[in-house]
Amino acid sequence: MIRLLLVGGLALAPVIAGCSPSNAPVAAPKAARAAAATTAAPVDHAVAAPAATTPSSPVVVAQAGLPSVLVHKSPTCGCCAAWVEHLRRSGFTVQVQESNDLEPVKKRLGVPAGKGSCHTAEVGGLVVEGHVPAADIKRLLSARGNARGLVVPGMPMGSPGMESPDGRVQPYTVEKINADGSTSPFATHGK
Repeated sequence: MIRLLLVGGLALAPVIAGCSPSNAPVAAPKAARAAAATTAAPVDHAVAAPAATTPSSPVVVAQAGLPSVLVHKSPTCGCCAAWVEHLRRSGFTVQVQESNDLEPVKKRLGVPAGKGSCHTAEVGGLVVEGHVPAADIKRLLSARGNARGLVVPGMPMGSPGMESPDGRVQPYTVEKINADGSTSPFATHGK
């Protein structure tokens, strides 16, 4: 079962239960899980509504020049669905491919060992692993150099798709995947 914080009909902050990175043991802080659990409604599955279907949601048009994004995710992961909505609100056109086994995708795309998260995306020839902010993806797309992609290992609270009820952001680093498969810091978020 997944417990989600439901705000305006959108699942915004999952309490990690059944949705976890495949090779990075990072979970939401205990206090955040407890806070979200007291305000969350249990659901058997998460289905995020399109951005333009709720009266309070602005209509989002894909930005010209941005490549489309293919997101590989588990069919039951609410935080992945929330990250997809983050990308759409940021102007990306997003397609979703659901699978119960993401390891072959991660291996095919070259996600570095120990850097996994709960979803993997392909965008403009790059791999994006985990809860990477859309602004960081856009920045890399505009000046990619020899980078192969970006990763946010684990599932840091407050990252896109992992928003907390109180708006807190756990400090985390977005890492660039270099041509040789190593990683280096690309951006930091949180305090």
